[in-house]
Amino acid sequence: MANFTEEQLTQLKTALQKRYIELQQEIHNELHSDNAQDVNLSDTISGIPDDIDTALVDRQINEMREIEVSLKHLSELEFGDCIDCDHEIGFSRLIAYPSAQRCITCQNQYEKAYPHESTSSL
Repeated sequence: MANFTEEQLTQLKTALQKRYIELQQEIHNELHSDNAQDVNLSDTISGIPDDIDTALVDRQINEMREIEVSLKHLSELEFGDCIDCDHEIGFSRLIAYPSAQRCITCQNQYEKAYPHESTSSL
């Protein structure tokens, strides 16, 4: 595990939990907004699925899964190391993007190698 102080670990856990709650609220708002219901009704009538809303909710759910994994790793003291090079990701990166799984260098390489699979997380 990366070498973080107890205070940093607490800050990271809080940031992860906060983002998780934000994502839950975003999904709830997306699925229960009056506009979404109007759009879905018109899409049903026209036979065109609302791919943008579906993609957004899918992205949010995937990020929630990443946060769940990060929280698990944090509780097991296996948090903060890059999944590709095993170097420390860095506190400032993790505060900015708490569920980051790669250091900036490896994330850049990943996005160049698999541009269709990643969204920028820098």
